[in-house]
Amino acid sequence: MREIISKSLKLNRDLGRYVEKALEEDRPVKIGWGQAGDERPKDGEIGVITHLPEGARVLCLGDLGECAGAVNLGGTFTLRGSSASMLGAFHVEGLTVVERDAGSKAGYRMRGGNITIQGSVADESGAGMSGGKLVIRGHAGSRLGAGMSEGSIVVMGSVGSDPGVGMRGGRILVSGSCPPPGEGVLMRSIKKGEISEFSELLEPMGLNLNEDVLVLEATEKLPVKDDPTEKFIAEGFERIALSSNDGPLAEHCPLDHYTLIVSEGTESEGLLLPIPWIISCESAAGLKGALSEKQPAIVRSKPRKIDLLRIGEDNLAESVSDLGDCAGIVFDLVEFPGLNDAEIEGLLVSLFSRMDDSALVFLRGGIDKIEHVFRLVVELEIDGAIIDCSTSGGSRLASALPRIGLSSKAMGLSERGKIVLMEIDRPPTSKDLLISVAAGCQALVSPAPEDLEDCFEGVLGNLRSWMRELGIDGIDRIGRRNLRAMDYDTAAVSGIRLAGYDRPLPMWLDLR
Repeated sequence: MREIISKSLKLNRDLGRYVEKALEEDRPVKIGWGQAGDERPKDGEIGVITHLPEGARVLCLGDLGECAGAVNLGGTFTLRGSSASMLGAFHVEGLTVVERDAGSKAGYRMRGGNITIQGSVADESGAGMSGGKLVIRGHAGSRLGAGMSEGSIVVMGSVGSDPGVGMRGGRILVSGSCPPPGEGVLMRSIKKGEISEFSELLEPMGLNLNEDVLVLEATEKLPVKDDPTEKFIAEGFERIALSSNDGPLAEHCPLDHYTLIVSEGTESEGLLLPIPWIISCESAAGLKGALSEKQPAIVRSKPRKIDLLRIGEDNLAESVSDLGDCAGIVFDLVEFPGLNDAEIEGLLVSLFSRMDDSALVFLRGGIDKIEHVFRLVVELEIDGAIIDCSTSGGSRLASALPRIGLSSKAMGLSERGKIVLMEIDRPPTSKDLLISVAAGCQALVSPAPEDLEDCFEGVLGNLRSWMRELGIDGIDRIGRRNLRAMDYDTAAVSGIRLAGYDRPLPMWLDLR
């Protein structure tokens, strides 16, 4: 573990205890000073002082890294120093003050509360915000307030190019120089009522607005909002067959159909899957049945102890209350577009620090970004990845197998003990489960079907029948040698040997 991560985790975990005690005693928490009052400023910690509860007061000395003060839930955070990108990102309530400069994306996706930056900010500050007030005493970079839908941004200095690009609501007030906005953004003079409106916010800082201030807002005729493209799987594993190498097993032979998903290098017992299938749903708390109650799920809320909590933009703020009640998390990269590796790491650190060391951590990403996802798994020392095989044009599951296999091999995931799960857009059959395991994935992820318990029972019974027929007494004994492509085209795109041939086609020999 890198030193900066270790320092960041320790700071967050210590802060959790300090804040709880400080709330009881109605006093602030000071970070960056020794017991004798000597200065010990923080330097580069990432993902720290996040998820501050209502009423908490934290004063920090030093220069912090990415995602400092993110997801403020109602506390007051004052930074006597500067910060890197995504200062106060996903701000819900409360007050955040930075006494020097901030990096890019300050106030990114904020939806409430106030953020004040005494210095300047870099590009895309206030991007995607849907509420709250962001005040910048210095200058702002390009694309200020890009894509914002509500809220207000006040800049006392000049702003860079493309201010308000893509905005659909809210206001940007600029007291300094401002370039002409792009299409869909209207520039006008400030109204007297607006000067009065913001005076209460600015006067405590010794600031005021005058009649020269320019206001940017979305035009009345808004551009048509882009509809997300539908992602789906056009063809499943229909053209892949299962083949026995050793002949069927006797009826009395015991079968091990369990799959253990465990974090490498910890004493965790891990997750035990009776079937190599994890359902994805809003919550599994109300599931009933012998298998349904044992089978782990990926949920958005109310996790059981055996469930993984899926975290995206919509539940990032609320997830903190569930982090101690689940087996681990699935950080959904698909729902956090546009973030760089350092920003992703900062958000993950803010979540790690509220979890048990043995909890599982997965990244979820699309098959088209698989190399990036696997690289992050290795570099950030995460337990594994969930690869969504759906694509905008409709994917073929057979073609996903070599992409997963080759990328996994290139990053050495198996040697590092990393876990790879494959996600499809429909409930699987027992044959689908066996094919995915044979191809190197520990389990399949899919939406939950209706009549879940009946479906689990049917799949398990059929899975056991297949195992006897294939001559494998343990599900981990199945491999690519048990797979056959039913036609040349499937063999060409999958790397699986063509039925009737002893080896894969020449271009796939490395995947044997």
